[in-house]
Amino acid sequence: MRHATAAVLQRVTAVAACSPQALASSPMSLVVQKFGGTSVADAERIRAVADEVARTRRAGTNVVVVVSAMGKTTDDLLGLALRVSATRPPRELDMLLTAGERISMALMCMALADRDVPAASFTGSQAGIVTDDVHTKARIVEVRADRIRRALAEGKVPVVAGFQGVSTANDVTTLGRGGSDTTAVALAVALEADACEIFTDVTGVFTADPRVVPAARKIGRLSFEEMLEISATGGKVLALRSVEFARNHGVPLQVRSSFTWEPGTWVTKEDPGMEQPIVSAITSDADEAKITVTGVPDRPGIAAALFRSLADRMVNVDMIVQNVSQQGNADISFTVPASDLEASVATTRAVATELGKADVTADSGIGRVSLVGAGMRTHPGVTATMFEALAKADINIEMISTSAIRVSCVVRAAAVEDAVRVLHEAFGLADAP
Repeated sequence: MRHATAAVLQRVTAVAACSPQALASSPMSLVVQKFGGTSVADAERIRAVADEVARTRRAGTNVVVVVSAMGKTTDDLLGLALRVSATRPPRELDMLLTAGERISMALMCMALADRDVPAASFTGSQAGIVTDDVHTKARIVEVRADRIRRALAEGKVPVVAGFQGVSTANDVTTLGRGGSDTTAVALAVALEADACEIFTDVTGVFTADPRVVPAARKIGRLSFEEMLEISATGGKVLALRSVEFARNHGVPLQVRSSFTWEPGTWVTKEDPGMEQPIVSAITSDADEAKITVTGVPDRPGIAAALFRSLADRMVNVDMIVQNVSQQGNADISFTVPASDLEASVATTRAVATELGKADVTADSGIGRVSLVGAGMRTHPGVTATMFEALAKADINIEMISTSAIRVSCVVRAAAVEDAVRVLHEAFGLADAP
């Protein structure tokens, strides 16, 4: 696998001249550009995107475009399915939802034709996106991009429908939330692109949500590891799976705005020669819920049985805390996405019934706030500063979880935004580095 060229990596590391034109260091440079739903929300936006693609081509860079469905098309189709059917077979739901991206790709090719840019549209299956057989949350197992390569060789701009593929059983599948990001990165890997640009309605990744912290600052560069933690703890700019894909294959990402076209945030391999900020960003997620199981017998295999049952229901468990009482029983608390609360409670109660006196309670009034930063590895005292700042603001911490570059706390949902503001100020993230 050829990763980014030396010239591109030099630009990435310097975080300078980060436009598509800057990637045109050679006639053979290639960039994958993904445009989300807000970027192609209507005819005006599609024409604006076509103008940008044409500019990139004129600058000497080959382009592969990946598009999402227009605006809220996917939500509208889901709503229609809800009104039509109570069962909504997953196979048919996937068939329905992939229609949105097919509309976008065809319209984009038409707009490019008006700009004398030859283009060809491809569904996920036509682009060679092969997935497993799980409907609505499929995972990519292979990319057979021969047709995309042929289109590039013919001087065309391939426009690919994101969010979709074809299963090994030859059925249409969708990739779940953020699937178009994953499509774009997977194609960048398969085509050995120099970079993958994710265009959205924000100008990059910020030190906090600007809607919560108006003084939040756009970050010029992040490591893959930092971006993974940001995505996993509430940052909604990049889909977690797309960042994992990019990290595993060394594809530089740039998050940019399709409304301003200004340079955005680069996400790349960590540069050991650069001094890392102690804390890069504060993230939050109010769509969390907590489940507590009390009176669990403290013996091997109990936790394994519980969390295996949850995994079999495709529930993503996040923070876990276990305490052992003097009577030899344990209390286990863990967090799950709020959307999975009902299934998680039912599964947990089924397991608890087999344990005798174990009791299950649920709490949907919680949220999570996290510090993320590669510099935390070498700077002691970050956790203490976090706890002191929250205590000073009278914000109680209910659970704690840490990694090498992240500290997360569970607080009351009503206190999440206050916690973000307090921590952003405590770590001076509004100040330019």
